[in-house]
Amino acid sequence: MNDTFRDLKARVRRLDEALSAGVGTSVAFAQALSLAHRAMRRGDRSRAPTPQLEALVQRAEALVRTTG
Repeated sequence: MNDTFRDLKARVRRLDEALSAGVGTSVAFAQALSLAHRAMRRGDRSRAPTPQLEALVQRAEALVRTTG
């Protein structure tokens, strides 16, 4: 697995923890996180993440900051 992809996966795990802890309770955050999960499943782990995948994770992070 690519190190950059591993870092992105760790960031998504932190977002999952925030969602399960009730920090990010907005529907928009949950939807953004779901989109990031789907994109990660389809991503190529041997290469650097695509800019679209990065943008999805950044959007979820921004939403958890505004709702948390």
